[in-house]
Amino acid sequence: MKTRNTPLMVAAAMLALCCATAWAQPTVKSGFDKLDQWTEKCHQERPRTLGYPCNQVSDLTDFYKWYTANQMEKFLINNAGDPFGKVGALSSGAFEREVIEFFAPKYGFSPDDLWGMVTMSGTDGNNHGIYFGANYLKHTTGKEPIVYVSDEAHYSNFRLCDLQNLDVRLIKSDDMGCMIPDSLEAALDTSRPCLMVYAMGSTFKGAIDDQKALNRVLARHPEMAVYRHIDAALFGGYLPFTKHRHMVDRREVGFESISISGHKFFGIDSPCGLFITTREVYDNQTTFDIPYLNANMRMISCSRSGIEPLKFWWLIQKIGERGWTAQATQMLECTDYLKQQLTAIGWPCWSNDYSNTVFFRRPSDEIVAHYNLANSEDPRFGGKLSHVVVMQHVTREAIDRFISALKNDLKRR
Repeated sequence: MKTRNTPLMVAAAMLALCCATAWAQPTVKSGFDKLDQWTEKCHQERPRTLGYPCNQVSDLTDFYKWYTANQMEKFLINNAGDPFGKVGALSSGAFEREVIEFFAPKYGFSPDDLWGMVTMSGTDGNNHGIYFGANYLKHTTGKEPIVYVSDEAHYSNFRLCDLQNLDVRLIKSDDMGCMIPDSLEAALDTSRPCLMVYAMGSTFKGAIDDQKALNRVLARHPEMAVYRHIDAALFGGYLPFTKHRHMVDRREVGFESISISGHKFFGIDSPCGLFITTREVYDNQTTFDIPYLNANMRMISCSRSGIEPLKFWWLIQKIGERGWTAQATQMLECTDYLKQQLTAIGWPCWSNDYSNTVFFRRPSDEIVAHYNLANSEDPRFGGKLSHVVVMQHVTREAIDRFISALKNDLKRR
């Protein structure tokens, strides 16, 4: 009798295969003691890194076998220019475009009205979102916009506004880290365009700004031009592969651009990401005629990695929607399991809906260091806090080991 694999069975098989080889110790020596010691330390810390949103069981071994077998490491692949325009020699621009065309519909962008690129990081994507949004509003209204962003959003958003010399207003968030609609209403200056930056997973609490509620605030001011960018570095990776996919669908919640990290949920082994917007937004950017690239440049970056788009493309072929759906399902189930286990031992913990981030009372310094936990402080939750971001390598077994360490911590108190 033929059995049918369910998404969870696929996830379990994939993770079992990864973990069977992922925690193996390094066997090849470099000839440099310092480098070999650092390599060994990385292998030791890899399975117990719980506090940061990194997929530690992604496997690009076959990619690198293909890469080195064809001596691709001996020359530069540079994606300078527009991947939706004419791409040059020694560029993976055609693959980059396929990557954008694969992901764009998952965020509600029409195939007939989209533009995007593989970025150098989530921050690079936010930089383009803010830059494109500000230019679009200036070109269409003739006025400088004001940027509105939650005080719990990633710090890069504030830094990028400073870098671009933009007027930014931090909007108060509620206890769980979501922007408060009434606080946005009170802060709005309707005489100038509004550039909204929504947090799709705030840094520490994993909060998701209520876009529909905030959009209702903006809709009460039709005289004010609006551009909405979503910082979805982590949650934008896995939510399209869950039943909550509507939360990142622009047809449902309304936004003009989105930034997603490639080195978080997708597990690419160096920082990169996706930036996706509409063709209308792209066409309303300041252009620079660059004869030697045979292009009118609208992006901030000139040279961009040609290797990261190839890795993205490779993972689409190897894992794809089915594999990522299975991984996202397991991540959210393990998030619930972590909360249940923390509650069972009486350890105060909290999390937001749809989030893979659980924050809790901070344990001892030894546990924080051993499990690479991220820390924060909030008197509304008793003061000192830590969090776990449940990524693909944070399995039930990993959670059980962590809970056992917390139990021992309780005994020492």
